[in-house]
Amino acid sequence: HVQLVESGGGSVQTGDTLKLSCEVSGASRSSLCMGWFRQASGNEREGVAVIDNEERIFYGNSAEGRFTISKDRSQKILYLDMNALKPEDTAMFYCAAEPGFCNSRLRAEDFEYWGQGTQVTVS
Repeated sequence: HVQLVESGGGSVQTGDTLKLSCEVSGASRSSLCMGWFRQASGNEREGVAVIDNEERIFYGNSAEGRFTISKDRSQKILYLDMNALKPEDTAMFYCAAEPGFCNSRLRAEDFEYWGQGTQVTVS
């Protein structure tokens, strides 16, 4: 059973940077697609970026070239570096995982495992 725990959210100013982390446990050695999604108040959950064991990376429109997804060598920590943050980036950010390889669709309904979320507020 895969467990995900996010950290690193907070309140920042426009233009600031922030790095989110997600600790992954319980994953088997088989391929795992891991990613970041965000959900602003009143909006649907949208895909930000995903990465799999083959290091294939797909970004959603919300990343806008300002966000970078990565993971450590152990494949147990997932990161999201966010630059030039804007007020419209304010959202709850979730870490997600799904057995298999990633694809470009970044659909929340495709992911089985979710963290509890970490709030990012930009003012």
